[in-house]
Amino acid sequence: AFRPGREAQIMRMLAERHHGSYPFDSTENIWRVIIGTSTYVQVPYTVHGDCSGGDAATRDSVRFHFGFTVPFAPTMSAADVIEAVVARPSDLGVFPRAQSMETGAWWRRLHGAERPKIIARLPFVDRPNHPSGVPMFVIARPLKEAAVRDEIVGSLWLERWQATVPVALAGLAARIEATAGIESGLALLITHPGAVGAGEILAALKSHGCYARYEEVGSHAAAFAMPERAD
Repeated sequence: AFRPGREAQIMRMLAERHHGSYPFDSTENIWRVIIGTSTYVQVPYTVHGDCSGGDAATRDSVRFHFGFTVPFAPTMSAADVIEAVVARPSDLGVFPRAQSMETGAWWRRLHGAERPKIIARLPFVDRPNHPSGVPMFVIARPLKEAAVRDEIVGSLWLERWQATVPVALAGLAARIEATAGIESGLALLITHPGAVGAGEILAALKSHGCYARYEEVGSHAAAFAMPERAD
Protein backbone atom coordinates (compact mmCIF):
# COMPACT_ATOMS: atom_id res chain seq x y z
CA ALA A 1 0.00 0.00 0.00
CA PHE A 2 2.96 2.35 0.39
CA ARG A 3 3.65 4.67 -2.55
CA PRO A 4 6.55 6.89 -1.42
CA GLY A 5 7.08 8.39 -4.88
CA ARG A 6 3.44 9.44 -5.14
CA GLU A 7 3.52 10.86 -1.62
CA ALA A 8 6.60 12.94 -2.42
CA GLN A 9 4.93 14.16 -5.61
CA ILE A 10 1.86 15.33 -3.66
CA MET A 11 4.01 17.14 -1.08
CA ARG A 12 5.98 18.93 -3.80
CA MET A 13 2.79 19.97 -5.57
CA LEU A 14 1.35 21.40 -2.34
CA ALA A 15 4.57 23.30 -1.61
CA GLU A 16 4.75 24.76 -5.13
CA ARG A 17 1.13 25.92 -5.01
CA HIS A 18 1.26 27.33 -1.49
CA HIS A 19 0.75 31.08 -1.07
CA GLY A 20 -0.83 33.48 1.39
CA SER A 21 -0.68 33.66 5.17
CA TYR A 22 -2.02 30.19 6.00
CA PRO A 23 0.96 28.24 7.38
CA PHE A 24 2.25 25.47 5.14
CA ASP A 25 3.04 23.42 8.28
CA SER A 26 -0.70 22.90 8.76
CA THR A 27 -1.33 22.12 5.09
CA GLU A 28 1.43 19.53 5.00
CA ASN A 29 0.36 17.95 8.29
CA ILE A 30 -3.28 17.64 7.18
CA TRP A 31 -2.28 15.88 3.97
CA ARG A 32 0.25 13.66 5.71
CA VAL A 33 -2.43 12.52 8.17
CA ILE A 34 -4.86 11.83 5.30
CA ILE A 35 -2.24 9.79 3.42
CA GLY A 36 -0.97 7.93 6.49
CA THR A 37 -4.48 7.10 7.75
CA SER A 38 -5.80 6.11 4.31
CA THR A 39 -2.89 3.70 3.92
CA TYR A 40 -3.58 2.31 7.40
CA VAL A 41 -7.21 1.65 6.43
CA GLN A 42 -6.02 -0.35 3.40
CA VAL A 43 -3.32 -2.28 5.26
CA PRO A 44 -2.98 -1.80 9.05
CA TYR A 45 0.63 -1.10 10.00
CA THR A 46 2.76 0.09 12.90
CA VAL A 47 5.66 2.56 12.69
CA HIS A 48 8.67 1.43 14.75
CA GLY A 49 10.98 4.30 15.72
CA ASP A 50 14.54 4.44 17.00
CA CYS A 51 14.43 6.59 20.13
CA SER A 52 17.98 5.88 21.30
CA GLY A 53 18.88 9.56 20.79
CA GLY A 54 15.74 10.81 22.53
CA ASP A 55 12.05 10.06 22.25
CA ALA A 56 10.71 13.51 21.36
CA ALA A 57 12.23 14.05 17.90
CA THR A 58 11.35 10.58 16.57
CA ARG A 59 7.86 10.60 18.06
CA ASP A 60 7.14 14.11 16.72
CA SER A 61 8.29 13.08 13.24
CA VAL A 62 6.13 9.96 13.23
CA ARG A 63 3.03 11.81 14.47
CA PHE A 64 3.52 14.70 12.01
CA HIS A 65 4.02 12.44 8.99
CA PHE A 66 1.70 9.51 9.82
CA GLY A 67 -0.87 10.92 12.25
CA PHE A 68 -2.19 9.52 15.53
CA THR A 69 -4.29 6.64 14.19
CA VAL A 70 -1.21 4.69 13.08
CA PRO A 71 0.35 2.91 16.11
CA PHE A 72 3.85 4.01 17.11
CA ALA A 73 6.27 1.52 18.72
CA PRO A 74 9.43 3.09 20.19
CA THR A 75 12.65 1.07 20.31
CA MET A 76 16.15 1.83 21.56
CA SER A 77 18.22 1.09 18.45
CA ALA A 78 18.15 1.14 14.66
CA ALA A 79 18.84 -2.62 14.72
CA ASP A 80 15.65 -3.20 16.74
CA VAL A 81 13.68 -1.13 14.23
CA ILE A 82 15.01 -3.19 11.32
CA GLU A 83 14.29 -6.54 12.99
CA ALA A 84 10.76 -5.39 13.88
CA VAL A 85 10.07 -4.71 10.21
CA VAL A 86 11.55 -8.11 9.32
CA ALA A 87 9.11 -9.77 11.75
CA ARG A 88 6.09 -7.77 10.56
CA PRO A 89 6.19 -7.28 6.78
CA SER A 90 3.41 -4.66 6.68
CA ASP A 91 5.16 -2.31 9.13
CA LEU A 92 7.46 0.67 8.66
CA GLY A 93 10.61 1.72 10.52
CA VAL A 94 11.93 5.22 11.15
CA PHE A 95 15.28 6.39 12.47
CA PRO A 96 17.45 9.52 12.32
CA ARG A 97 19.68 9.79 9.23
CA ALA A 98 22.54 11.21 11.31
CA GLN A 99 23.46 8.32 13.60
CA SER A 100 26.55 8.45 15.80
CA MET A 101 29.40 5.98 15.26
CA GLU A 102 28.49 4.36 18.58
CA THR A 103 25.33 2.89 17.02
CA GLY A 104 27.41 0.64 14.76
CA ALA A 105 26.91 -0.05 11.06
CA TRP A 106 23.17 -0.67 11.39
CA TRP A 107 22.64 -0.26 7.63
CA ARG A 108 24.51 -3.52 6.99
CA ARG A 109 21.42 -5.24 8.42
CA LEU A 110 19.67 -4.10 5.22
CA HIS A 111 21.99 -6.22 3.05
CA GLY A 112 20.22 -8.96 1.09
CA ALA A 113 17.41 -9.03 -1.46
CA GLU A 114 14.67 -9.89 1.06
CA ARG A 115 15.81 -7.59 3.87
CA PRO A 116 14.05 -4.25 4.54
CA LYS A 117 15.16 -1.30 2.44
CA ILE A 118 15.12 2.48 2.81
CA ILE A 119 12.08 3.78 0.89
CA ALA A 120 11.80 7.45 1.91
CA ARG A 121 13.47 10.39 3.59
CA LEU A 122 11.69 12.72 6.00
CA PRO A 123 10.70 15.47 5.90
CA PHE A 124 9.37 15.35 2.34
CA VAL A 125 9.68 19.15 2.07
CA ASP A 126 12.74 20.84 3.59
CA ARG A 127 12.37 24.32 5.05
CA PRO A 128 13.66 26.39 7.97
CA ASN A 129 11.86 25.88 11.30
CA HIS A 130 10.05 22.73 10.21
CA PRO A 131 7.99 21.55 13.22
CA SER A 132 9.42 18.03 12.86
CA GLY A 133 12.42 18.63 10.65
CA VAL A 134 14.92 16.14 12.12
CA PRO A 135 16.19 14.20 9.07
CA MET A 136 14.88 10.64 9.10
CA PHE A 137 15.04 7.51 6.96
CA VAL A 138 11.97 5.29 6.50
CA ILE A 139 12.38 1.55 5.87
CA ALA A 140 9.97 -1.13 4.67
CA ARG A 141 10.08 -4.57 3.17
CA PRO A 142 11.30 -4.23 -0.44
CA LEU A 143 8.84 -2.40 -2.71
CA LYS A 144 8.98 -4.28 -5.99
CA GLU A 145 7.04 -1.75 -8.05
CA ALA A 146 6.52 1.39 -5.97
CA ALA A 147 10.12 2.31 -5.12
CA VAL A 148 11.27 5.75 -6.30
CA ARG A 149 14.90 6.00 -7.39
CA ASP A 150 15.72 9.71 -7.53
CA GLU A 151 18.46 9.04 -4.99
CA ILE A 152 20.07 5.70 -4.14
CA VAL A 153 21.31 4.75 -0.68
CA GLY A 154 24.35 2.49 -0.71
CA SER A 155 26.42 0.59 1.81
CA LEU A 156 30.19 0.81 1.26
CA TRP A 157 32.93 -1.30 2.78
CA LEU A 158 36.49 0.11 2.80
CA GLU A 159 39.68 -1.52 3.99
CA ARG A 160 40.59 1.72 5.73
CA TRP A 161 39.76 5.42 5.72
CA GLN A 162 41.61 7.69 3.33
CA ALA A 163 41.33 11.46 3.01
CA THR A 164 40.55 11.09 -0.70
CA VAL A 165 37.30 9.21 -0.07
CA PRO A 166 35.09 12.35 0.27
CA VAL A 167 36.75 13.83 -2.81
CA ALA A 168 36.03 10.72 -4.90
CA LEU A 169 32.40 10.61 -3.76
CA ALA A 170 31.81 14.35 -4.18
CA GLY A 171 32.85 14.08 -7.81
CA LEU A 172 29.72 11.97 -8.37
CA ALA A 173 27.47 14.16 -6.18
CA ALA A 174 27.47 11.42 -3.54
CA ARG A 175 27.46 12.27 0.16
CA ILE A 176 28.33 10.33 3.30
CA GLU A 177 25.37 9.85 5.66
CA ALA A 178 27.07 7.77 8.38
CA THR A 179 30.28 5.88 9.16
CA ALA A 180 31.18 3.08 11.55
CA GLY A 181 34.20 0.93 12.25
CA ILE A 182 33.74 -2.82 11.82
CA GLU A 183 36.06 -5.77 12.42
CA SER A 184 37.18 -6.03 8.80
CA GLY A 185 37.51 -2.33 8.00
CA LEU A 186 35.23 0.70 7.71
CA ALA A 187 31.53 0.86 6.79
CA LEU A 188 29.97 3.91 5.13
CA LEU A 189 26.37 4.75 4.32
CA ILE A 190 26.17 7.00 1.26
CA THR A 191 23.49 8.65 -0.87
CA HIS A 192 24.04 9.32 -4.56
CA PRO A 193 21.95 10.31 -7.61
CA GLY A 194 19.91 7.55 -9.20
CA ALA A 195 21.72 8.11 -12.50
CA VAL A 196 25.03 7.10 -10.88
CA GLY A 197 25.68 3.36 -10.82
CA ALA A 198 27.56 1.24 -8.32
CA GLY A 199 30.31 0.66 -10.87
CA GLU A 200 30.94 4.39 -11.14
CA ILE A 201 31.19 4.72 -7.37
CA LEU A 202 33.69 1.88 -7.11
CA ALA A 203 35.72 3.13 -10.08
CA ALA A 204 35.96 6.64 -8.60
CA LEU A 205 37.18 5.25 -5.29
CA LYS A 206 39.66 2.95 -7.01
CA SER A 207 41.07 5.89 -8.99
CA HIS A 208 41.89 7.49 -5.62
CA GLY A 209 43.56 4.36 -4.33
CA CYS A 210 40.59 3.08 -2.33
CA TYR A 211 39.45 -0.55 -2.64
CA ALA A 212 35.74 -0.86 -1.78
CA ARG A 213 32.68 -3.08 -1.96
CA TYR A 214 29.17 -1.74 -2.52
CA GLU A 215 25.61 -2.92 -1.85
CA GLU A 216 22.44 -0.96 -2.46
CA VAL A 217 20.24 -0.67 0.64
CA GLY A 218 17.42 1.56 -0.58
CA SER A 219 16.29 4.57 -2.55
CA HIS A 220 14.04 7.58 -2.10
CA ALA A 221 12.67 10.74 -3.71
CA ALA A 222 15.06 13.65 -4.10
CA ALA A 223 15.02 16.35 -1.46
CA PHE A 224 12.70 19.26 -2.17
CA ALA A 225 13.17 22.68 -0.59
CA MET A 226 10.21 24.94 0.09
CA PRO A 227 10.21 27.76 -2.50
CA GLU A 228 10.72 31.24 -1.11
CA ARG A 229 7.75 33.55 -1.70
CA ALA A 230 7.33 37.26 -1.20
CA ASP A 231 3.78 36.78 0.11
